[in-house]
Amino acid sequence: MPRLALFAIDLVAVSILVFGLYFPRHRRRDLVVAYLGVNVGVLAVAGSLSSSTVGAGLGLGLFGVLSIIRLRSTELDQHEVAYYFSALALGVLGPLSGGPAWLAPSLMGLILVVMFLGDHPRLLRTYHRQTLVLDTAIVEQTALIAKLEQVLGARVHKATVERVDLVNETTIVEVRYSYPQNRKADALAGAHR
Repeated sequence: MPRLALFAIDLVAVSILVFGLYFPRHRRRDLVVAYLGVNVGVLAVAGSLSSSTVGAGLGLGLFGVLSIIRLRSTELDQHEVAYYFSALALGVLGPLSGGPAWLAPSLMGLILVVMFLGDHPRLLRTYHRQTLVLDTAIVEQTALIAKLEQVLGARVHKATVERVDLVNETTIVEVRYSYPQNRKADALAGAHR
């Protein structure tokens, strides 16, 4: 397959990733620019290095270092990191595909399908993670879970205490919990009234 066709397929794929999946679901405009920029940047560098004597390994190593710096420079949620690496992978697949003509477009499609399904709003929609500040200092795990289940009205799967302040009587805890299916439906119905 001609390289320009692979570049065009990459641009279509990253457009689907960003404008068809990420932005409609998460609405962070600043990351739209980051995903597009990293994809086109990787595409350009990998495209130029794939035909040079320097080698693609150097280019990929460079972008690996840059992605680590980028990911450490601002706080990103895990789903945003997944989109970030998907944009990187799409940019690399076009210029560096050396196999059959169908391989790179198929792998790009696979990335899009995985992101569509893995980040689908209906997948595990009753499960949540949150950091809470309780107005009580609780040091015993069983009592903490009972309090969290009472406050949230949900089943607590894991509670990790980040800080207990005995002077000000507060507990900061990261909690992972889920609502029963019917409770979630009732909460959504009440929110739309």
